[in-house]
Amino acid sequence: MSPFGPPFGKDPRYHVRQEEPFNGGPHLSALREQSLTPTELFFVRNHGGVPEVDPAAYRLQVTGLVRRPLTLSLDDLRRFPVERVTATLQCAGNRRTDMAAVRPIPGELPWQEEAVGNAFWTGVPLACLLAEAEPLPEARHTAFTGLDDTERHGHRFHFGGSIPIEKARGHEVLLATEMNGRPLPPVHGFPMRAVVPGYIGARSVKWLSEIRLQEGPSDNYFQAKAYRLFPPGMDHTNVVWEQGEMLGPMQLNSVICLPEDGARVPPGILRVKGYATAPDGRQIERVELSGDGGRSWVQCEILGDRSPYAWRFFRGAVGLLAGEHELVVRAWDTAGETQPEDPAGIWNFKGYMSNAWHRVKVTAG
Repeated sequence: MSPFGPPFGKDPRYHVRQEEPFNGGPHLSALREQSLTPTELFFVRNHGGVPEVDPAAYRLQVTGLVRRPLTLSLDDLRRFPVERVTATLQCAGNRRTDMAAVRPIPGELPWQEEAVGNAFWTGVPLACLLAEAEPLPEARHTAFTGLDDTERHGHRFHFGGSIPIEKARGHEVLLATEMNGRPLPPVHGFPMRAVVPGYIGARSVKWLSEIRLQEGPSDNYFQAKAYRLFPPGMDHTNVVWEQGEMLGPMQLNSVICLPEDGARVPPGILRVKGYATAPDGRQIERVELSGDGGRSWVQCEILGDRSPYAWRFFRGAVGLLAGEHELVVRAWDTAGETQPEDPAGIWNFKGYMSNAWHRVKVTAG
């Protein structure tokens, strides 16, 4: 990392997980400061370099199974209505290190709990472009392709992924040109990115160049192979790519941000803060905190207004005597679902969808 701090204008309180391509996220204490994550603290997940895009020459194409293919400049897009959505984006690999503590996960970024952020996004609803392009009846999936180059297994290609057309027609899915009220920074997708609330971050394709309507899901490597959930008996040596489940909606999760793991705290009442995220179409209903490894629980206060696609902050308190303690958090959503207790039961060799009870060890004294 540069002696002047993280690149791309990121805050000094930033974990750089990889320098090239650039990947990183903020310290948890900084992440928990504001419900809207400042752009300089927002996590970055890239699979290739950040492309340089000339906004005057930029064109977005809508192709495939449509009656009216579209080629749109940024000026053309101004004739469409503009909406704003507050939404949390989260990498499917968030909390991967919890799974790696069960069994090694080689070749993947060692994300802790920082690959998540909440912003307000401004742009054109994707549904408006689809209405103008008029998808054909056989169109079932909406595939996105970006302008960033990446390489896997000796092949160079652009990053891509897809979502079902029913999700694409949702009012919340945006073609965003602004993040937190300002133009998208290059590292976050300038001049335009997809924002797909409720889905894994990989579906919110950056530097968007093409939207293609098609019968099946995207055959891009990052949908057809990379972002899949495999059975626990599979690993790099015996994987059958077709047997993996394509990832889409995110899972229920909750994380303790303060105190951080390994902290020394005074005995007595300990205030605990964190965040919780709900699956697509649900909300956080309850968050519980334990100060004794999960033997007893207290209910936390959930902060902020209910929002369909944004995380919720929580705070709670437990009493601690002098000594070592394990703090644990778990959440419930509005469908009555809760988190698994142990990451061993959900381990997979890609380390995706890690959402077991979050545990933090502290020493009081």
